[in-house]
Amino acid sequence: MAELDLKEIGVRGVNAALQASPVGSNEQDWLINNPMGQHAIACGLDAPLKVKIAGHVGFYCGGMNQQAAITIQGHAGVGVAENMMSGQVWVTGSASDSAGATAHGGLLVIEGNASSRCGISMKGIDIVVGGSVGHMSGFMAQSGHLVVCGDAGDALGDSIYEAILFLRGKVSSLGADCIEKEMRPEHLVKLAELLDAAGIDKNPASFRRYGSARALYNFDIDNVDAY
Repeated sequence: MAELDLKEIGVRGVNAALQASPVGSNEQDWLINNPMGQHAIACGLDAPLKVKIAGHVGFYCGGMNQQAAITIQGHAGVGVAENMMSGQVWVTGSASDSAGATAHGGLLVIEGNASSRCGISMKGIDIVVGGSVGHMSGFMAQSGHLVVCGDAGDALGDSIYEAILFLRGKVSSLGADCIEKEMRPEHLVKLAELLDAAGIDKNPASFRRYGSARALYNFDIDNVDAY
């Protein structure tokens, strides 16, 4: 495992070293020491690297990730795994606002809690949160899955499109056009897969499913107050 000291070489030095790692070389496993809550660590990776970050990170860690498996041994700031395309980002602590925002694919696991707008405008990513999420999580979520093992704040799934939300705990309120839906066998199978991938031992049958009522897809004057 190759080691990088962010305190010595800075964020640019760390990211340059990771992005320059040739595919197929022995330098596929990396350890980043002294992250010190800095922003934009391990962004823009496009190779099957394994990156372990030993400590807390700031904004947008793992952003635009493709292929890499990134583990954050601590908490993450705003926008962790933002616009991720593939691969995996794993947070052993909790995450701040907008975790997994606009992400198109891959898996984001947050062992602790996630703050507001978790999964905002998600476009295919799978997000599993071991704890609870804040208000407006799943806002304008277009596709993918958001699994929450704890509770959800206000306006869950506001203006949701075709993403699927699984919630085990209580929801403070549902957002515009978000409703509870039947949990069919295929949903239980998918949820079991996601929980297993996140290493979470929960019964899929203890979750509820939420999604779009599809009432806001086309403008209707009767729904004007909901837009």
